[in-house]
Amino acid sequence: MKDYEIINLYWERKETAITASADKYGGYCHSISYNILHNIEDAEECVNDTWLGAWKSMPPHRPERLSSFLGRITRNLSLDRFKKYSAEKRGHGQTALALSELEECIPDKLSVEEIIDEKVLVQVLNNFLYSQTEQKRNIFIRRYWYLYSIKDIAEVYNISESKVASLLFRMRKNLKTQLEKEEIYL
Repeated sequence: MKDYEIINLYWERKETAITASADKYGGYCHSISYNILHNIEDAEECVNDTWLGAWKSMPPHRPERLSSFLGRITRNLSLDRFKKYSAEKRGHGQTALALSELEECIPDKLSVEEIIDEKVLVQVLNNFLYSQTEQKRNIFIRRYWYLYSIKDIAEVYNISESKVASLLFRMRKNLKTQLEKEEIYL
């Protein structure tokens, strides 16, 4: 089923929208949640909550890309659940580690002024990522969006863990420089 058809089902308030979403994006959403929580049962609960979140959001919201919309809901629900647990007990520390690596570059709480400038920050971040090679961009996204461990990223790209860590360190440093160049101080 095509995304626009699934979105229309949500707008028509037909419960088949949930089934269609689960069939098409269940694995994708589960992968996002599991990478954050490292617990199958918790990931399954977050994915189920994703369908409820989509049901409550549509209407009035009509997403342009259903996969991104559902992925964002899953990620936010999983991060909220993660905050309830200690990093060492659940998630093996990977989520906290990945998020702490970025805290020098991007703030975790926005003031009113920063909320107004959020679009500028998003644009600078997008420009930064698209100026990178495809492999670097994908490694950065796997680490900081999907919260893959450095070990898992190294395996996917068949490179050493130290190379992944070094590449991410340099990218964070370059991102910070780019943000400062754009006069975005955090």
